[in-house]
Amino acid sequence: MEYVQQLFEQFFGIEWGGALLILTRNLALILLIVLPLLLGVAYLTLAERKIIAYMQIRVGPNRVTFFGIPWLAGWGQPIADAVKAIMKEIIIPSGANKFLFVLAPVLTIAPALAAWAVVPFSPEIVLADINAGLLYILAMTSMGVYGIIIAGWASNSKYAFLGTMRTAAQVVSYELAMGFALVCVLMMSESLNLSDIVKGQQGGSFLNWYLIPLFPMFLVYFISGVAETNRAPFDVAEGESEIVAGFHVEYSGMAFTVFFLAEYSNMILVASLASIMFLGGWLPPIDIIPFTLIPGFIWLLLKIAFLLFCFLWFRATFPRYRYDQIMRLGWKVFIPITLAWIILLGGIMQLPPSFLNLWPLNLWFH
Repeated sequence: MEYVQQLFEQFFGIEWGGALLILTRNLALILLIVLPLLLGVAYLTLAERKIIAYMQIRVGPNRVTFFGIPWLAGWGQPIADAVKAIMKEIIIPSGANKFLFVLAPVLTIAPALAAWAVVPFSPEIVLADINAGLLYILAMTSMGVYGIIIAGWASNSKYAFLGTMRTAAQVVSYELAMGFALVCVLMMSESLNLSDIVKGQQGGSFLNWYLIPLFPMFLVYFISGVAETNRAPFDVAEGESEIVAGFHVEYSGMAFTVFFLAEYSNMILVASLASIMFLGGWLPPIDIIPFTLIPGFIWLLLKIAFLLFCFLWFRATFPRYRYDQIMRLGWKVFIPITLAWIILLGGIMQLPPSFLNLWPLNLWFH
């Protein structure tokens, strides 16, 4: 054992006891991130059904409860749904590639969970505060499309394969617009570190947030996030009148539930990144008492909750777009707008310091 410890210390350059302490800390942080995230995914489904029900003058889930407590009526519904999904049989089509069929849901949800490693919840709460955090996020989120492609191909179904092609084309198209929108944030903050991006928006009020100078980019990013997560009104992959349920039409039981979890995890991730990049992250809207007395991660959660409400609001409001309309919006509207904004922003950044020190440019360029 002593020989193993010596090899470890020589190879990694840290003491054995320190490594165990770091490992324990990281495992605790992973649990503190993943468990609330999974719980949030479960109850986001309940919020979706209740909010849309109120908008449509319905009741929504109001039967399943905990231990018969009346004021918790409906709150047990996500738990009941999870138990039902666990007890359902996973049926693999006879002509499917069994290994890839099972692997596809894992490839879909793994990047959605791995991306949270660099998301800062407050100045003190972040699992990995790496300098290339924004690049890591882009790399992780772009990998989810592989799970979608493999799911449609491994199912050996023409319906699933058609849904895969439509979904993959949509995701790739809107990833370009999202990436260009985030380039504008990178140019203003001059950093790929997510914590530094939030700190770059400090200054006393919401006027310093990147939402104001980059408001068109915020709209592009958020709408592209709705499209990339296959949410209404961009859910053409699930056009029931055309191709049944899209790329996961052959899935059942927990295998289908994993796709469901990945979709809602990506919704929360998009809302979190939009809050960090454009809405000041953990910063309060006004840097005065009593706003400063509220912990930073509470402000971040409130911003995430508002953006998630917008996700649900869109679903209850807008009809589904045609596929050609979705492609036109991505390639002929969003991408040209983001490229033009990058050029405009680059031109502003080349102005002499005397101009950048004038109001309101001095709020965002330090």
